[in-house]
Amino acid sequence: MIFANIEYLFLLILLIPYIVWYIMRRKRTEATLQVSTTRMYMNVRKSWKVYLIHAPFLLRLCTFVMIVLVLARPQTTDNWQNTEIEGIDIMLAVDISTSMLAEDLKPNRLEAAKQVAAEFINGRPNDNIGLTIFAGEAFTQCPLTVDHGVLLNLFHSVSCEMIYRGMIEDGTAIGMGLANAVTRLKDSKAKSKVVILLTDGVNNRGELSPLTAAEIAKQFGIRVYTIGVGTNGTAPYPMQTYAGVQYIQTPVEIDEQTLTQIAAETNGNYFRATSNSKLKEVYEEIDKLEKTKLNVKEFSKREEEYEIFALVAFLCILLELILRNTVLKKIP
Repeated sequence: MIFANIEYLFLLILLIPYIVWYIMRRKRTEATLQVSTTRMYMNVRKSWKVYLIHAPFLLRLCTFVMIVLVLARPQTTDNWQNTEIEGIDIMLAVDISTSMLAEDLKPNRLEAAKQVAAEFINGRPNDNIGLTIFAGEAFTQCPLTVDHGVLLNLFHSVSCEMIYRGMIEDGTAIGMGLANAVTRLKDSKAKSKVVILLTDGVNNRGELSPLTAAEIAKQFGIRVYTIGVGTNGTAPYPMQTYAGVQYIQTPVEIDEQTLTQIAAETNGNYFRATSNSKLKEVYEEIDKLEKTKLNVKEFSKREEEYEIFALVAFLCILLELILRNTVLKKIP
């Protein structure tokens, strides 16, 4: 509750001198009777009227307070106002080829990418975010949505098992992954549209080259941030054998030149993530770069709430008049 004329509340200070005046006046005008001893009155019960002597005074105080509150115009409001929020449309394009099982990032590249991306998603509650996954081909795992709970559930279900089950062909189709994400963003009305593309390899599949997909993204005003994930040199890769899981050292091959060109073509940036901490820093850097303020105008809806205070003031005045003319009536 707020007050439209809050300055009227300062009138409540007048209660202090009024209370002092009432106490001083009561002492001067109170009738007295001098007696030699009051022992004889010790067991006399006080009349219930004695307890009502100060009731008119208290009712007058209450009336004054209620009138002041009415003058101050109490109001309820929905607290609508002009605010700024940050929100953009983002598509995550994540490589899920079997090479993402390499364990130079812990527990492996794909799981590390999922964990850091989940933190990124949770940190941007106002954004529309979607998910494209790609290997030898690409498809949309989750379209743009503000329901990040659904997005995260679908993201957590992503794994290389999808390749082993024949749901998607193995390989690295960077151009197809980027093109799929662009398709989801091209009709967006957002002021800022972004693709975050993460891969650990070289484009070796798909009918569309990565640079052609980048040109399409540029035409639709979509900025692309590319991330090459993987350590330098070689990385431990788990191989399933009859004797169990055996680790072999595989060379890390990331087409950094192409990823850099994609980013440059679309006014984005290329990042290299060689560890879990570096990958986290990359997403934090992107989070800082992509902050678009949106003005939201909220209208205030106020309702006057003085009626209850006016009613209480009226009842106090009425009750005081009744008391003064009945049980507390003075005889001249």
